[in-house]
Amino acid sequence: MTACGSVWRLYWKREGRGPMDIAGDNGRMRTRGVRVRGRDESAKREFSGVLRSLSMGNAEGDAAAFAKSGSLEQRAMSPRYNLLREVGRGSYGVVYEAVARRSGARVAVKKLRCDAPENVELALQEFWALASLESRHQNVVQLEECVLQRNGMAQKMSHGNKRSKQYLRLVETSLKGERVLSHPEEPCYLWFVMEFCEGGDLNHFILSRRPDPHTNNSFMLQLTSAVAFLHENNIVHRDLKPDNILISEKSGTPVLKVADFGLSKVCAGLGTTFKGKEGEDDRNRNVNVNKFWLSSACGSDFYMAPEVWEGHYTAKADIFALGIIIWAMVERITFIDAESKRELLGTYVRQGEDIVPVGEALLENPKMVLHIPQKRRSSMSDGVKKLLLDMLAVNPQDRPDAFELQARMDQVMCAA
Repeated sequence: MTACGSVWRLYWKREGRGPMDIAGDNGRMRTRGVRVRGRDESAKREFSGVLRSLSMGNAEGDAAAFAKSGSLEQRAMSPRYNLLREVGRGSYGVVYEAVARRSGARVAVKKLRCDAPENVELALQEFWALASLESRHQNVVQLEECVLQRNGMAQKMSHGNKRSKQYLRLVETSLKGERVLSHPEEPCYLWFVMEFCEGGDLNHFILSRRPDPHTNNSFMLQLTSAVAFLHENNIVHRDLKPDNILISEKSGTPVLKVADFGLSKVCAGLGTTFKGKEGEDDRNRNVNVNKFWLSSACGSDFYMAPEVWEGHYTAKADIFALGIIIWAMVERITFIDAESKRELLGTYVRQGEDIVPVGEALLENPKMVLHIPQKRRSSMSDGVKKLLLDMLAVNPQDRPDAFELQARMDQVMCAA
């Protein structure tokens, strides 16, 4: 985590302008543009597990590097998985490419250290969101299993009962906002095993290729389908951005996978629980995520809706973020994040010499008429442009919900 209120320097790539300073708000924490403020009241989810000891096999590929990285990687995911190489690293965890020993399938293994309460909360929110899905969707990353590891022992986390003391302590840490575990001989970790996406993220995929209207149209349909699926399952992602959209090319054609659910929220009715195999109460399926109010101002600046900056919003914030992503993808609008030195897809508004996130600009001036110029050779149709303007409406009630959006996108693509 970076210090609150730090200044982030962004460069406007399209016209090669100099650095623009945008200061973060005091009291808000953010990592690479991610903001988290406040705390939603998280409903507890009970999961059962089966304890097992983890022994270390021989990791392939970068074995020497793993040997230097510490004791955990030397014994953690074998004998079931071989860790091949590190493919990503952030403030909260490390992602490895791995191979399942039994099937030979490539998987992604994400290691999250559960020490600080904010790390625990992010890890649990990702698990709750992915574990709550009772069916698969081709455009949402699939969680194969989650393992809670501490002191050489591991517990596979799944729906069920409250018998895992370690898991309940993690929940208590998240809810109280303070560490409740005694100092362990070895830190506690959550390991997520997920499908591996060899195509990288949406930023890399789009910007490393020539513009392709056919791919753009396919991606727009896939994105709206994924968000409709999540909202149907009472999940608000809250951090939709190109970094969190991965690409699988296993089928020979690119398939988008919405990923990274660390800031997501599972919206459930008060007093309801997940339905278990033993006949427990059914989860409230009648929750309207567009009327379920959230208060944690979290997300990434350039994709945050105006109401998110104020900390009072619903699932319609995901629709706004999706509008920013699609507009940037079609028009290839980018900026350079000076910390990572990466060129990122993101739509913004010019205010004099500065570039400002669209949501922040609309919050400051709700009557502003949104107009982001298209390139001369733009492939954006009038139908897509009208739909995007509706998705980016300053008033959430004027935006389509996820199901309306999916239907309208289907119509626009059919007319194209």
